[in-house]
Amino acid sequence: MTELDAEDNKLLVLARGAMGRTGGNGGAAVRDSDGRTYAAGEVALSTLKLTALQSAVAAAISSGAEGFEAAVVVGGKFSDPGVGAVREVSSSARIVFTDRKGVVYDTIEDARDPYGVENPIAAQRSEAGDAAGVRAVPEGFDLDTESEAFE
Repeated sequence: MTELDAEDNKLLVLARGAMGRTGGNGGAAVRDSDGRTYAAGEVALSTLKLTALQSAVAAAISSGAEGFEAAVVVGGKFSDPGVGAVREVSSSARIVFTDRKGVVYDTIEDARDPYGVENPIAAQRSEAGDAAGVRAVPEGFDLDTESEAFE
């Protein structure tokens, strides 16, 4: 799996902390272009639903962030609408996806990555024609639901 640098590892710690505090299924943290960090969990109200990444982006933007360097999403999906929000602000921001334990299973490096599809791993597999180009996925990760499968 991918090793995170110190700054991205800080985002991972913040995202996992937000997930723990909210008791939700996921957490996210973003670092803006000034180096400030924002962490959030999912929002699930009857009148407002946000993924953790959307919440973190909203916190950053509402605090005056003008760009993003990176984001870490814990327990989230590739199809998270927060990815589009990050891309709208900074097309070159790195977005790291981890499982709930913090194991990195994928990274979107820039807007040229083919992550506009619901399941990018399946898209990559069909483009390659075989499993040779498939990215490593943590054991117990369900590609169909893009979440961890618990026994």
